Formats: sequence, C-alpha cells, structure tokens
Amino acid sequence: MPQRDLYHLTVRNALIADGWTITHDPYTLPAGTQNVFVDLGAERLLAAERGTERIAVEIKGFIGRSSATDLEQALGQYLLYRGLLLRQEPERVLYLAVSQSAYDTVFVSVIGQVALQDYHLKVIVCDMEQGTISQWIP
Repeated sequence: MPQRDLYHLTVRNALIADGWTITHDPYTLPAGTQNVFVDLGAERLLAAERGTERIAVEIKGFIGRSSATDLEQALGQYLLYRGLLLRQEPERVLYLAVSQSAYDTVFVSVIGQVALQDYHLKVIVCDMEQGTISQWIP
C-alpha cells in the first residue's frame, strides 16, 4: 500500500464537497504481475442522459527540495497512470491534484507550462487551507 501524500485527506474532502463520490482509496491499476496505485478514484452522476463521470486523482504536494524534481516525478507517474488507464478504463480521466501554492510556483514557470501544454496535464488546484477546489484545468 502506498504512503499517502500530505494533502490526501484535504483533496479527498474537497472532491466530496464538490459533489464527487470517492469510489477507490487508493485506485489500484493492475500492470501485469504488479500493481500501481493512483491516490483516489471518484465518480459523480451527471444529467440522467449523460450517465456517470469517472476520474482518478494523483495527489502531489510539491514539498521536496526541488520543484523541478518534484515535477519530473509527478509527470512520470501521471504519464504511466494515464497510459494504464487508457488501456483498462478509457472513460476514466486522470487528474493531478496540487495545492494553489504549488500551482502558482511550479505550473506558471517555464517547465510547468511545458508539462501542461505538451503533455496535456489535467490538474485540480486545491486551496488546502479552505479545503476547496479552486480550479479545474482540463
């Protein structure tokens, strides 16, 4: 079982407050004889004719000594998990959840913009003090 990120419970509660039902904590992705673990799986009911929206959420604190190294690790996990999800559950969309301060420092930088634009990262920005989602970046 993977170690939970510092912001795990805050993001989980923010998703619930935003109308999501947590279905997996963690969300297990089989990869041959191994498993990898995305932090959360969630769903919410859309208008009756549209069905259910499903997401997987990888939470990253960006609290290491180097934001570049933190981004490299987060991007690697994100791309691996996205590839596995596409093969196993293509209707589930992967998001990276980060704090507002991480977004304001890491994702507005040149390397953050490259990650967002070139790799089409989907990001949930959370206000960790308020315990709310401040922005969805599709």
